[in-house]
Amino acid sequence: MRSLLRFLIRNYAFLLFLFLEVVSLVLVFNYNSFQKSKFLNSSNYVSAGLYGTVNSVFQYFDLAKVNRQLAEENAALRTQLQMSISNSEFVPDTLGHGIVGSDTTFRFTPARVINNSVNKQQNYITLNKGRKDGIKPDQGILSPQGIVGVITSVSESYSTGLSLLNPRWNVSAKLKKSGFYGSLAWNGEDYQLAELLEIPFHVKLAVGDTIVTSGHSSIFPEGLLIGVVDEYEQPEGENYYDIKVRLATDFKSIRYVEVIDNVKKEELEKLEKNRIDGESTN
Repeated sequence: MRSLLRFLIRNYAFLLFLFLEVVSLVLVFNYNSFQKSKFLNSSNYVSAGLYGTVNSVFQYFDLAKVNRQLAEENAALRTQLQMSISNSEFVPDTLGHGIVGSDTTFRFTPARVINNSVNKQQNYITLNKGRKDGIKPDQGILSPQGIVGVITSVSESYSTGLSLLNPRWNVSAKLKKSGFYGSLAWNGEDYQLAELLEIPFHVKLAVGDTIVTSGHSSIFPEGLLIGVVDEYEQPEGENYYDIKVRLATDFKSIRYVEVIDNVKKEELEKLEKNRIDGESTN
């Protein structure tokens, strides 16, 4: 208490000046409309800026939740799109990953990328969804930009797969404009480029032509974006183009993906196996 009194006595002149300054400012702003309006405008500007900064901080920390919700909505919309294509009835999905129709072929499950390699010769991707979420081996992986890879191993809560940037795996692809299809594979060099093989010379090509999935596999539905023709040439003595495809997916920035489940995959594989076995016995 004595210290406080000594402080007030020692600085009374300055404190009195501050008090009178505040009183004078209050009188000026209260009894002069021009100064009052300026003060209110300035205070509103400062408070609005402060509120905007605080709101931006909260939005930043809420981005993960927003991205997860968008991924779930996107997966549900893709599933409904497949349903509308097949003209099926709406049936609730028991796993809660969207809506599945009685005649729907593909279902989409949202997942988050928790590990992803790009600069290795054989690249892999790890997701935060596993067996309990309905994830199985040989399911396709799709990003908002284009296809990513295929699931190879699954645990209860996680899954890993081959990235498109892995020479061990290729995908059946086609030219969207002409419909001619071949095999797309990565050559282990540039993470942005892959090669489209087995396209004959008589097919008309142009830089910028769109490359999509052919639908000739049980992993991906037809028409999913892969990339565009970046360059091509006709090697002498060969029957097929050398085509470089610029991939649509930016593998260095993918965060959320969708896992594609072909709900009729087992039926299709069983039918094809029976056909092959039948041919081999004849």
